[in-house]
Amino acid sequence: MKKITINHLMRWKQEGRKFASVTAYDASFAQLFESQNMPVLLVGDSLGMVLQGRTDTLPVTIEDMTYHTRCVKAGSPNSLLMADMPFMSYATPVQACENAAKLMQAGANMVKIEGGHWLVDTVKMLTERAVPVCAHLGLTPQSVNIFGGYKIQGREEQQAEQMLHDALALQEAGAQIVLLECVPSKLAAQITQALEIPVIGIGAGADTDGQVLVMHDMLGISANYMPKFSKNFLAETGDILQAVAKYMEDVEHGIFPDEEHTIA
Repeated sequence: MKKITINHLMRWKQEGRKFASVTAYDASFAQLFESQNMPVLLVGDSLGMVLQGRTDTLPVTIEDMTYHTRCVKAGSPNSLLMADMPFMSYATPVQACENAAKLMQAGANMVKIEGGHWLVDTVKMLTERAVPVCAHLGLTPQSVNIFGGYKIQGREEQQAEQMLHDALALQEAGAQIVLLECVPSKLAAQITQALEIPVIGIGAGADTDGQVLVMHDMLGISANYMPKFSKNFLAETGDILQAVAKYMEDVEHGIFPDEEHTIA
């Protein structure tokens, strides 16, 4: 597999070519994903829930993220590697730069941060200092206590307009990818069409440029809960490698997510 960069994703968006991505937390699974030519891996702070058994992502530390980023990079040197910046690790632009440096030095090609227009100055400072940024909008899990749970975002007109405004502002600030989580498919399509940069969706319908799933959901091994927008590809194929290949193929051909796995 040749090395994947943001330039590949930009070209795929222009060509209308959809792409898959998945979370990874260790070298073994990272190597498995790269063997199937998975173009993008995300070291998610979801590790707090799927690896550490927490009820949310808030306890995850920058040390946790740095460790797992280093592990994933060792297993997958060629996939584009994004790493989450955990809760309160980017409360100020200066703090964001300090912590982003740790993730980049551990092997990340890009950091992901959750939030809207308030992050404009942070995105500018990061990108000016050679740190590519993925901006995460919609259901941002680090805001679970503000939202009062894991709830769909963007159904109200004002909220939808604000999300579009935030996406455009973050793109203008220098963000190179936007990730939309748990937003209505119509809104996700509108944002995807409005942006020049790639949009990755999770629970955001089939019209985004790419899709991402938590690997434990994709393989049906999540302990307590399977999100509506996810699919157990291992149950469908009976083999891990085939499950990964089927997920990628279904995303590329627009088969997944289908209506069953889409938020209206």
